[in-house]
Amino acid sequence: MECRVGCGACCIALSISSPIPGMLQGKPSGVRCVQLTPDNRCAIYGHPERPAVCNRLRPMEEMCGSSAEEALAYLYELERLTRPTPGEDVSGAA
Repeated sequence: MECRVGCGACCIALSISSPIPGMLQGKPSGVRCVQLTPDNRCAIYGHPERPAVCNRLRPMEEMCGSSAEEALAYLYELERLTRPTPGEDVSGAA
């Protein structure tokens, strides 16, 4: 499956904890990535500075739905379901 041109849902709804050029602390869910162009394309697609998490993300029908609105709804729900609870250790330390 290919990304829907002009969607940009994953660049808005998903949180990214790794540095992004222009967002060195990453980005929280709901914040538009600074690398997302006005027509919702990634300005650093295919560039080495693009975060690894973005390179690994692959579109799939369940995630993308049939519109950007459906994709946003799905991804916001995914963020909600995977958000650490306050005080939860997410460092991976035992």
